[in-house]
Amino acid sequence: MERTLVLLKPGTLQRALVGEVVSRFERKGLHLAGMKMMQLTDALLSEHYAHLADKPFFQRVKDSMMANPVIALCLEGTDAIEVVRTLCGPTNGRKAPAGTIRGDFSMSFQENIVHASDGPDTAAVEIARFFRPEELFDWKPNNLLATYACDEY
Repeated sequence: MERTLVLLKPGTLQRALVGEVVSRFERKGLHLAGMKMMQLTDALLSEHYAHLADKPFFQRVKDSMMANPVIALCLEGTDAIEVVRTLCGPTNGRKAPAGTIRGDFSMSFQENIVHASDGPDTAAVEIARFFRPEELFDWKPNNLLATYACDEY
């Protein structure tokens, strides 16, 4: 099973969408390996968004992510990274199709409800950045045979 990181951004909490967003991942068949609320720091965000450090909007992004707590999720499932990114939709909420999380709940490029890891290497780094090993759980849901064919998980 593959793992990926999802951050429910501050606007998700402000708009009371946490349950709705988490339920979409669960209804799809992904399961939680870790979940916690946390207040992000400037140092953590500087590391997380280092690839944006030379952009004029870098500080604005960090300020937005520190506005109030976020919910960090570690989701697990077959092809979890691709599945999560498909459910989230394109980064710009105005261009995201209806039926995706961003398409249904976002009108912004920045305030777009969720952050999702973009590949296996990134997911491994990001999960380690936001979760200590003891905060992640290895468990198998009892609905695997109803979610996957026997050779898919």
